[in-house]
Amino acid sequence: MDLKSKVRVIEDFPKKGISFKDITTLLSDSEILRETIDVLCDKVKDLDFDYIVGIEARGFLLGMPMAYKLNKGFVPIRKPGKLPGNIIKKEYDLEYGKNVVEIDSDALKEGDRVLLIDDLLATGGTARAALELVEATGAEVVCAGFLIELTDLKGIDKFEGYNTFTLIKYNH
Repeated sequence: MDLKSKVRVIEDFPKKGISFKDITTLLSDSEILRETIDVLCDKVKDLDFDYIVGIEARGFLLGMPMAYKLNKGFVPIRKPGKLPGNIIKKEYDLEYGKNVVEIDSDALKEGDRVLLIDDLLATGGTARAALELVEATGAEVVCAGFLIELTDLKGIDKFEGYNTFTLIKYNH
């Protein structure tokens, strides 16, 4: 099945010049959703890992059903202020400013092996911060996977030396 044909592209959203890749059309079709999760799981079925870590918010939509199907735990990486208790934070640069991702300090420990999942890899800032956040817990990222990659933004370059995969690629 051609998953790329199931992604709706919306030009000039959220602002002029942006070509938004909307996965709502993929998620709302039960057959395509099942196929997407199956393909993602097939990509990682031979890897040795304990947890799937999903990046808020759409990484949750892919990571949770993968964790269920592969019988793995799921750990969320959240936006600031969404987690109670002891958290670890990682600040990263945006085009015009900074942002933060957070994880529960007890969610992972040294020796845990992790698959990092998100829906879209653009410049790679958020995903790289999430990877560094996982490593700050002592866990190891064995693979980072993405449903969509915007290749011309070269976010994949931030993962040199790491095992990665992407299912759908766009030039931008």
